[in-house]
Amino acid sequence: MSEQLTRRLKLFSYEAHRKLLAQGLRGIEREALRVDATGNLSQKPHPISLGSTLTHPQITTDYSESLLEFITPTGRDIESVLAQLDAVHRFSYTALGDELLWSQSMPCDLPEEEHIPIATYGKSHIGMLKHVYRQGLALRYGRTMQCIAGIHYNFSMSEDIWRLLKNTEEAGGTAMSYQSESYIALLRNFHRYSWLLMYLFGASPAVAKQFMRGNPHGLEALSEDTLYLPYATSLRMSDLGYQNNVQAGLMKPINSLRDYMVSLARGVREPYPPYEELGIQRDGEWVQINANILQVENEFYATIRPKRVIRTGERPLEALCSRGVQYIEVRCMDVDPFNPIGITLETSRFIDAFLHFCAFTDSPATSEAEDAENKDNFARTVKEGRRPGFTLQRNGEAIELKTWGLELLTEISKIADLLDAQHGDSVHANALAVQKEKLISVELTPSAKVLEAIHAHGGSFKTFALHQSQIHAEDFKSRPLSAEELASFEEMAQTSLNEQAQIEATQTGDFDAFIKDYRARTPSHLCQ
Repeated sequence: MSEQLTRRLKLFSYEAHRKLLAQGLRGIEREALRVDATGNLSQKPHPISLGSTLTHPQITTDYSESLLEFITPTGRDIESVLAQLDAVHRFSYTALGDELLWSQSMPCDLPEEEHIPIATYGKSHIGMLKHVYRQGLALRYGRTMQCIAGIHYNFSMSEDIWRLLKNTEEAGGTAMSYQSESYIALLRNFHRYSWLLMYLFGASPAVAKQFMRGNPHGLEALSEDTLYLPYATSLRMSDLGYQNNVQAGLMKPINSLRDYMVSLARGVREPYPPYEELGIQRDGEWVQINANILQVENEFYATIRPKRVIRTGERPLEALCSRGVQYIEVRCMDVDPFNPIGITLETSRFIDAFLHFCAFTDSPATSEAEDAENKDNFARTVKEGRRPGFTLQRNGEAIELKTWGLELLTEISKIADLLDAQHGDSVHANALAVQKEKLISVELTPSAKVLEAIHAHGGSFKTFALHQSQIHAEDFKSRPLSAEELASFEEMAQTSLNEQAQIEATQTGDFDAFIKDYRARTPSHLCQ
């Protein structure tokens, strides 16, 4: 155990300090494709009774008009956050008719590329910007890849924790810079250890054969309609998923918030000739925001991001530059196909303990060599993490995944005990105990269970996924919202529609000027 972790564990063993651990915030974003009763992608527009995808705070769409995204309000108690996520699902099913929410991260059978509907957000400038961005994604990467769904886990610690640590450890600089650099230190540790999340929670070892569109892939045939890798944990997070070779050298090793912002600013300002050849406009219509490596900051693919809540019209880099890091977003979690809302409370408890560990343990500056080792550990785990005797590299030396994982759980258990002391229970320790069993018995991992279930459904990914989707739909429909809950969601939906109408009625200027202004607002000093 690192000296820093030992010191911080002792600091938070005092009740006056430990209570601060309960004051951080959590939030969940869950993506899910709408499919018809036979498991094919819905071609219907977003249900109007769910509200405006532009302005609704909890229900929107991601890339496709058929790819719903549910966003919970933040809360201090992850159990209540998951209850809110469950309620959003139950409300959504009041508008879906005979449609289903797809239970998997990897997509259902998809139509031809041109028939995958791109999300629309109305006629306002900001709504059109969101649509043009997605048109650009279609041009750059195709539409199929962006129908992949995931769980995003938003995590912050109380700002009083960072102030306490800054004062106790007599760190220099401002409170804002200390907090920001502490979150960046968390990110470095996350990159060192996130292979563990892929082993424990990866749930996409197989895909529909149709997803590959006849492209080379290196997968094995499980059945006539299904491809897989026998020891894979998360094909979603492999090079089959949303990876982008254009971005491969963009992000340098992150040893400060400025390192991160400089790389990101370069991406949104540096032209990329193949994208220039695609053109920015066709027949007078915008088809991408720009021809740079990134159209916008969020196009950068990352397993974790430092973030700050943005103000109206503000860009993410502007927010980070002016006010620093407020929270982090974990983006590598697969949808749990065995759980109706895609993530369990037990999983969430473990993630909390894991992220506190990443925040509290020592996080030395990284290098290009270590960065490459971390990426390789992650990439190999998602493709073969369940292979017997599978090894990773730690500081250039081979170590079994199982051995390293158990060592990490021993350290994380100290954090779990600290978190459990808040309420005098053992929920975090219990969550760790379940993960320990997965390291000891590989057949208990979600990816192994998915393959077992696919085999039980004739080797067909689609048959298994459709079956799970139907089970989850029945669960939600069997638990209708109360009259008060339903009225609240209906009011939220109508308010969002009114807000969109107001934006569209009162905006001024033309879209060309709006999009050019938006493109120009990357903080220029970061590009020097």
